[in-house]
Amino acid sequence: MQAATTIGSGNKPALTGFTPWLVCLAVFALLPLTLGPYWLNSAIMGLFYVMMASSWNLLAGYTGQVSFAHAAFAGIGCYTSGILSAKLGLHPLLGLPLGVAMAALLSLALGALCIRMGGIYLSLTTLGFSEIVRIVIQNEYEITRGTMGLKVPFIIGPYSKITAFYLMLAVAVAMVGLIAWLVNSDMGLKFRAVLNDETAARSLGVNVTRARVFAFVISGAMAGLAGSIYGHYLLLITPHIPSLDLMFHVLAMAVIGGLGTLAGPVVGALLLEVLSEFVRHFSDKYHILVFGCVALLFARFAPQGLVGLVGDWWKKAGAKGGE
Repeated sequence: MQAATTIGSGNKPALTGFTPWLVCLAVFALLPLTLGPYWLNSAIMGLFYVMMASSWNLLAGYTGQVSFAHAAFAGIGCYTSGILSAKLGLHPLLGLPLGVAMAALLSLALGALCIRMGGIYLSLTTLGFSEIVRIVIQNEYEITRGTMGLKVPFIIGPYSKITAFYLMLAVAVAMVGLIAWLVNSDMGLKFRAVLNDETAARSLGVNVTRARVFAFVISGAMAGLAGSIYGHYLLLITPHIPSLDLMFHVLAMAVIGGLGTLAGPVVGALLLEVLSEFVRHFSDKYHILVFGCVALLFARFAPQGLVGLVGDWWKKAGAKGGE
């Protein structure tokens, strides 16, 4: 757990330029013109995981707090919006902000209670919270339909994978942009100060608890938004969304991509989603185990992740070329 907490140490969130991002975005935006329904669904899933991994990285990569409640907040946002739509007839576009608000409210309550503990105690507390949320959802059949799943309407207009793709893409880009702005703001400086040396940060006047709770709430709200959109895309919400299975999937993506970097969770999410589709062809049971093992190897031997490895290689290649 300590290794996971310090993976992001020393990484700077500075942007290297907008051109590579714009090129990648333009290429990705053209995918619906070339992909069939199966791989278009994988692209949509990849965008969902981009939102989840990026928002979790805001907490773990920039403040060093390892929480296992992220998938639970996605489930809270998802079920709040879904229940309001399915049971009360509220339009999904009105249910989405309420789902985000519920996720933010519960993350504030949880963060205020346990964020001071930090370390393994925070991880265990959020792990227990996540399981409580899943058990409640699974057993409140009259409200959530339990393991049978809750049918919900599509987020806007008639069902369309292309509509869902561009909606997911727009929200994912906005979320990554917000994270980029945040970590380069004064609050981002406080995040990094807390991550690198909590005692020194406190001695310089940084309210460590407030900075951590702020990151916890923003991260939870983003997860609630991602879960809400994801549920209305699937049309059927199940307890799989707030499960530890999904949580460990997100954790592996962020770690393998590179914690404490802006591009790391994006690269990790998209790469592992494509990889998971190939792994499922061989066995649908062991893909999470495979990702977990790969994440552990990266945490041990390449804590900077794929983005860090590519950055190091690029610097060495540039140094050799300048000789």
